[in-house]
Amino acid sequence: MSIRFTAKARRGMVALTVAAGLAVGVAGCGGSGGGDDKKPDNSASAPRTGGSDPSAQEGQSDQPLAELKGSDGLLLQITSAQRDAGGFVTVNGTLKNDGAKDLLVPSALSGNETEITKNGPSLGGATLVDSKGKKRYYVLRDTEGRPLTTTGLGTLKGGQALPVFMQFPSPPADTTEVTLQLPTLSSATIKISG
Repeated sequence: MSIRFTAKARRGMVALTVAAGLAVGVAGCGGSGGGDDKKPDNSASAPRTGGSDPSAQEGQSDQPLAELKGSDGLLLQITSAQRDAGGFVTVNGTLKNDGAKDLLVPSALSGNETEITKNGPSLGGATLVDSKGKKRYYVLRDTEGRPLTTTGLGTLKGGQALPVFMQFPSPPADTTEVTLQLPTLSSATIKISG
């Protein structure tokens, strides 16, 4: 069942990438079509003066739900924590190197479970803590023991950002706030939507 969700998530990312590419292509093809030498209208890039109104394709706010800070400029910004009908919570975010020098992502983020660490560097050491229900939720694994999280982490160049995800079992529906913990990073409270 978890492999099916992972495949579904990958298809969603491919669809999002294709949609973004088509949007860029359509925007690049726009114009007056008259062949005149007027400068293009720059109104699309003009800053908004009204309230923020994110497009339906964005799906995430500009402000992260939480930031977990580590040493040497490592920063994990959580952009969403979404509960789905299948009984999972998927946490999405961006792992950033806020420093100027290259940074090796700490192997401790994988946790210390042999089954997870043998699959390479990942965010497999992440947990969600439900203080109200007094439970801790670990990153899910597929049938072959691989963590359902971003894997293959290595070196981040100075200023580089990498989109990441982690999938957990869902806490009870009445639990909307949990604490996200990762080894070597500060912990943070996040709100679950959905």
